[in-house]
Amino acid sequence: MNDDHDHEHDLKAENVSWIEFERSMGNLEETICKEVFEVNQDSIRIKKEKTAVKNFKKIFDAVFQITYDKGFQAMSMRDLSAKTGMGMGSLYGYFKGKEELLAIIQHQGRTMIERVLESSFNRSDDPVTRLKNVIKAHLFLSEKARPWFYFTFMEARNLTDNALESVIRLEEYTEDILVSVLEQGERQGVFIPRNHRLTASIIKAMQQDWYLKRWKYGKRNISVDDYSDYVLEIVDNFCIQSK
Repeated sequence: MNDDHDHEHDLKAENVSWIEFERSMGNLEETICKEVFEVNQDSIRIKKEKTAVKNFKKIFDAVFQITYDKGFQAMSMRDLSAKTGMGMGSLYGYFKGKEELLAIIQHQGRTMIERVLESSFNRSDDPVTRLKNVIKAHLFLSEKARPWFYFTFMEARNLTDNALESVIRLEEYTEDILVSVLEQGERQGVFIPRNHRLTASIIKAMQQDWYLKRWKYGKRNISVDDYSDYVLEIVDNFCIQSK
């Protein structure tokens, strides 16, 4: 047995950097707000896309700032009005109330994550490359859209049953992708037979630590590239069969 990994099965063999990922995503905030407008335009009173996109950005930024300080459930529509500089009547032109606003945020966050992870998954049939792509895409997306990730995680404990169920489904979805790749790799003799559900949970925990404790890594001058490479090295050593 040789302890050196075959280059073909090295999680760093093909390395996409944070800068390349960020460039490929373009103006994500504008893309998100345009999609929200397109999906909800039948119920939105404002029909001019440019205005709606600009105001949705204000609304989402304000929600994330307020909930960071006091939580979504404690946020009032008056709080949102003051933070955005939009009148109450203007706000209600975009959504009927807080629960509908929460549903919009959850739906768009889920759509964004699913699209990016599925695209990363489908770029290769090789299980090692797939695993690398999915892990890095999740970390890089959480850096690019950190307020959305932080909001979803931190507000989960305060949500109603229906809203919480949506968060749980998203958590299971992202974990299921990892499990499916690990199981594929085991079948092909690439990954060590293990409890893949537990392995996926640990990988998820490492991914979450990045966006929940970003301040800690910032103080240590650890970039998202540094962090993702380190996570991949851990997964490499734990999961991949030696030659």
